[in-house]
Amino acid sequence: MRYLPKSPAEREQMLAAIGAKSIDELFSEIPERFRLRQALSLPGPLSETEIIAYFKDRAAENSVGYTSFVGGGVYNHLRSVVTDAILQRGEFLTSYTPYQAEIAQGTLQAIFEFQTLMCQLTGQEIANASMYDGSTATTEAVLMAERLTGRHRVLVARSVHPEYRQVLRTYAKNSGLQVEEIPYVAAVGTIDTAALKAAIKDDVAAVVVQSPNYFGAIEPVAALAGEVQASGALLVVAVAEAVSLGLIRPPAEADIVAMEAQSLGLPPSYGGPFAGVIASREKFVRQMPGRLAGQTTDGDGRRGFVLTLATREQHIRREKATSNICTNQALCALAATVHMCLLGKEGLREIAHQNFSKAQFALAELEKIPGVKRAFSAPFFNEFTIELPRSVRIVNAHLVREKIIGPLAIGADYPELTKRGLVCVTETAPRTEIERFVAALRRALEQPA
Repeated sequence: MRYLPKSPAEREQMLAAIGAKSIDELFSEIPERFRLRQALSLPGPLSETEIIAYFKDRAAENSVGYTSFVGGGVYNHLRSVVTDAILQRGEFLTSYTPYQAEIAQGTLQAIFEFQTLMCQLTGQEIANASMYDGSTATTEAVLMAERLTGRHRVLVARSVHPEYRQVLRTYAKNSGLQVEEIPYVAAVGTIDTAALKAAIKDDVAAVVVQSPNYFGAIEPVAALAGEVQASGALLVVAVAEAVSLGLIRPPAEADIVAMEAQSLGLPPSYGGPFAGVIASREKFVRQMPGRLAGQTTDGDGRRGFVLTLATREQHIRREKATSNICTNQALCALAATVHMCLLGKEGLREIAHQNFSKAQFALAELEKIPGVKRAFSAPFFNEFTIELPRSVRIVNAHLVREKIIGPLAIGADYPELTKRGLVCVTETAPRTEIERFVAALRRALEQPA
């Protein structure tokens, strides 16, 4: 209770007002086994100097000399110091909601440029000013499809990121959405099109696939689009690795694209904050959630930028709102904008080629190790799934001693895929580190059980 900014008397008044006799009664719905009844096991008390030194030591443990081959939705890419220098300018770092267009032209133009870049990247006609992240963008895309079609059944490929599917199920639980999962082809790693065809009826609002999917496999988006759209459903394509669009054909056939922009100038940062994207066809714009910036002219004919079509619940009646997305990741979206402008089309294409080439090299070297083989045959970008002759977690325990992180064990989310690990190779991994990883993995597999 020490951190609640209310006196004991004020807390008693609040409890009385809501009809609760005590704090314990207020939280009675939380099972006893989940309640913290003892003090946290923390060192100290420490002085400010000691605390700073403590956290510097912990940070050094995480950052010095380790090479990561973990992806799974969060990717480490090269980024310029120029990006941070621009982000830290006061007009960007401290600005919040640009409602007053006359004093927020810089922020509004940056948002407009972000939307333009996202359209170019995804092959779509319109894009919003960013969402919270890729998982919420995917769910909001599904809700958008529900509004557009008036249908309430959603088919989701099981090869979609497990966390994205968890977020969707959480939203769907009390909203009337019926979510069904479509299996993947065991030897290939992409959606089972026969199972999808059997499941599509005239009550399906959306079909959701991810490409590259969670296993790293590239889904046949163009082939899926005709089948899905012929039924009156909308095809939602999630993209967790945005750099892939520097090499892979964009999902222009999709009705809605939900993308995570973390790969575009945002560091992994222990899992966030990131920036989600929804891009779509122009005819769907009035059902697009979140914030959009538009270009206009003022009374003197000069170009200007404003927020437009803001159908969020703080702007209009709640029951008419397209979503409860109350803000957007403006600073993260700005980072993606600066990063992409610095790279240009050729720069993004070059980085994508490096990712693809290094991943191909890594797989070829890994397959030389006895007992290691590729799990799926579908084409991939910078991430692929391998099968090991022993537990991935045991192997990782050996690898981390050599300051190598990865592969990512996926058996917890896919029980049928025990002893499978997800390997990610980006442009940040030089050949020497890839070879060191392969040698360390070989040694780990030779260790006694």
